[in-house]
Amino acid sequence: MSAVWTAVLVVGLATVAIKAAGPVLAGDRQLPQRTGRMVALVGPALLAALVATQAFATEEELVLDERGAGLLAAAAAIALKAPLIVVVLVAAAAAALLRVVT
Repeated sequence: MSAVWTAVLVVGLATVAIKAAGPVLAGDRQLPQRTGRMVALVGPALLAALVATQAFATEEELVLDERGAGLLAAAAAIALKAPLIVVVLVAAAAAALLRVVT
């Protein structure tokens, strides 16, 4: 086995061990209420950061282009309580239309 595959295997096993350590060490103990609320907010915060990074960043600079308009169109569709597939199609159509125009 090459050194690269050995490193992949070691990192994989370490990842599994770290992920398993939480439930094993915590057992049946509950998180404090304040910590539980903060942990519940981590997922939405990470998702918002990923969306913002993908929509407004290129390489090492911030840009405002068609992707931002697509995101704005998607937000409008969500505000109108459109189904998810409609939200995606509206965002894609808005971005594509602006790419054609500019």
